[in-house]
Amino acid sequence: MKNFAFSPAALTVKAGEKVTVVNEDSTAHTVTATQGGDFDTGSIAGGKSGTFTAPSKAGSYAFVCTFHPNMKGTLTVR
Repeated sequence: MKNFAFSPAALTVKAGEKVTVVNEDSTAHTVTATQGGDFDTGSIAGGKSGTFTAPSKAGSYAFVCTFHPNMKGTLTVR
C-alpha cells in the first residue's frame, strides 16, 4: 500500500497461502474482502505490515481498504 493505492492491485496466490502486506503510507489501511468476510487484516498502521490467509477456495475476491474505499483490488486464488 503506497500513495493510497494497492500495489499491485491484482494479486494471484495459492489457496490457503499466507499473504503479507506492507503499508508504506503514513496513515492506517486495511485489506478487507468486500463480500463474505473471507479475509481482513484489520488496521495496519503506517509503516507497518500485516498478514492474512488467502481463502481455501479458488476464485476471484475483491478487496478494499475500509478506511479509504477508493482503494480497491482483486485477489485471485488458484
